[in-house]
Amino acid sequence: MDLGAGSPTAGKIPLVLRALVFSIFFFPANMVLKPMGAAGTVPMLLALVVFILWVCSSIFGLHDPVSFRHPGRIGLALLWLGTCASYVALYIGLTGGSTSVARAAADRWLILLLASAGIILVTAEVVRTINDALMLVRALLAGAFFCCLVAVVQFVFRINPMDWMQLGMPGFTDNGGDTPFQARGAFVRVSGSTFHSIELGVVCAMLLPLSVWRALYDTTGKKWFHWTGTGLLVFSIASTVSRSGTLGLVLGLGIFIPFLPVVARRWAVVIAPLAIVGLFVGMPGLVGTLMGSFTVGDADPSISTRTDNYPRVAGMVDQHPLLGTGPGTYMPSDARNILDNQYLSSAVTMGILGLICVIVYLLMPGIAGVQAARVARSDALKCLVGAVAAGGLVAGVCSLTFDSMSFPVFALIYPVFVGLGGAGWIMVKREMALLGPYERDRPTTKAAQSNPKGIQWTR
Repeated sequence: MDLGAGSPTAGKIPLVLRALVFSIFFFPANMVLKPMGAAGTVPMLLALVVFILWVCSSIFGLHDPVSFRHPGRIGLALLWLGTCASYVALYIGLTGGSTSVARAAADRWLILLLASAGIILVTAEVVRTINDALMLVRALLAGAFFCCLVAVVQFVFRINPMDWMQLGMPGFTDNGGDTPFQARGAFVRVSGSTFHSIELGVVCAMLLPLSVWRALYDTTGKKWFHWTGTGLLVFSIASTVSRSGTLGLVLGLGIFIPFLPVVARRWAVVIAPLAIVGLFVGMPGLVGTLMGSFTVGDADPSISTRTDNYPRVAGMVDQHPLLGTGPGTYMPSDARNILDNQYLSSAVTMGILGLICVIVYLLMPGIAGVQAARVARSDALKCLVGAVAAGGLVAGVCSLTFDSMSFPVFALIYPVFVGLGGAGWIMVKREMALLGPYERDRPTTKAAQSNPKGIQWTR
């Protein structure tokens, strides 16, 4: 029995969705269509197309959107609630700062939410089986592989291949904001095809569990190539020399490893320390630089500016405590006033209501995914849902260390995880319904856990 059997869309991931998840890494996020400003990137435009197609499909009755219920939808709905309330308050003048610049920033935030909604809703609805998930994850990791290769070139040769990409994009203009190189200690931090080294480190940490899952269960292609992509993700995290990336790496693996199959879990305990040692040996000085960045304390400007911002944030929230100054409207002219914390930024721009909504959006899908992975019976499904949950929680926790939703790659990659988490949630519910109450509750052998009742997970 196939969990996607009987569905007209089972086994068919739309080309536009696969192109979208690949394009998030492939096209420079600083290249935009000038009339749209920062929202005019290639992946953002594709995501808006996906959203429009979903809306049209719903209106004309081509699918039933109500039947696809999962926790990610709650987070998305609450984020829309908080955003719309703050947006209306801005436009009717309750914030006192309804300038043309502020309204344009709020419009860009709404466009981002439309794009995110398209990714979340369509992904959760079209991924019906493990094969579907593999099809989408292949496209996602292909884009990540390109990003990691760019990071390797940047790290080794100190040149930025993304400059060459920009030359091949007629009609687009450079909107600025990207930081391909940044010094830290004896190293030069790189960003790959993302905006910043912190963004690269966090996004690669999010993808690492998914890459391990793909390497274990993807029967197409060469295994060595799949594991090479996984290794490149680890290298890219190290090349950022980022506290956020290191935190994401440890957190993601800590959540994910318990959901690996027994044999893979044993290998992980052996290989992970060896891989880390090999990485540090191959990159002399990395240990000292990382340890220094963790122990330097307030002597590090990147830490002191964060802590110095707390009293200032409290004062801004006191002025507009409920709905903030308007979504996306915090645009400091001084780099020292940048809020390297998405939750602080949300409190300022969308108030306490918006902060609660952002917390739910960034944390609840991952927490729900862990619960779903715990009850999943198939090894392949348990590992998939655990990998997606680990990546989602990396995103939520690391959003404490940078204003994540302001970074274009993270802002579109996270909805992919929410959508995949929703698809996994639905597949686990379908699996439990197929098993029946007796088989859900009874202890199972390892063989039965791998394939309860002979359920087939591929088409």
